[in-house]
Amino acid sequence: MLGVTSTSSPTIDLAAVKGKQQAAWSAGDYAVVGTTLQIVGETLCEALDLRAGEQVLDIAAGNGNATLAAARRWADVTSTDYVQALLERGRVRASAEGLAVRFELADAENLPYADASFDVVLSTFGVMFTPDQEKAAAEVARVCKPGGRIGLANWTPSSFIGELFKLLGRYLPPPLGVRSPALWGLEERLRELFANRVDSITIQHRDFVFRYRSGTHWLQVFRTFYGPMEKAFGALDSTKQESLAADLIALAERFNRATDGTLVVPSQYAEVVIKRG
Repeated sequence: MLGVTSTSSPTIDLAAVKGKQQAAWSAGDYAVVGTTLQIVGETLCEALDLRAGEQVLDIAAGNGNATLAAARRWADVTSTDYVQALLERGRVRASAEGLAVRFELADAENLPYADASFDVVLSTFGVMFTPDQEKAAAEVARVCKPGGRIGLANWTPSSFIGELFKLLGRYLPPPLGVRSPALWGLEERLRELFANRVDSITIQHRDFVFRYRSGTHWLQVFRTFYGPMEKAFGALDSTKQESLAADLIALAERFNRATDGTLVVPSQYAEVVIKRG
């Protein structure tokens, strides 16, 4: 998640980058943060006009926000991620609601499904973090049926989370050639990634609002449970940890629209609906 450069390099070891990312997302307990984002999956399913009985694939599903949203609409859902612990959290949530969902370990850059297997392919703040963006986009399009739909929720570069990526990148620069995940929030980049594979791309900019007791509370939660941030702090000495913490709280307060001492931070994301050619 720390990529901020926009140039590619033929010498980058993408497998090594992916391994580090997988370790980061396996750290902490992302489900604590992820569950708060549930509304994004619900809104995306409505934007896609999801229909009962459709075959749906949720890629990099985390603890299952979009998965649950689709299953609640009686879709036939397969939920995938490359972190087994997150899939298990999704499985528990689905079981609690009595929802029938298939949970399968899968790499977004190498999906174990045949071409044109799904009516709808989803990813909320998931596939955007893949190190090989072109390969991931090709896989998303490949498994979607002709005439099907692809629904994505991606943070934009100028959003609160986009600025968070940049800030973390100043403390821990990403490997040269790793593109910023926030590029998935730009229409120009999406058109590059999906090129001639799709009929249309429609983008609606929305805000997800982070709500915490204070900037300090937000940092405490993210530092403890958001794996990539936990790993970032763990890689720094105590002085730099203090500096990063102060910079993160300052960033949160810059976006904060609350005046009562709590934290209310809108973060823009691109709600993307793609019609498969």
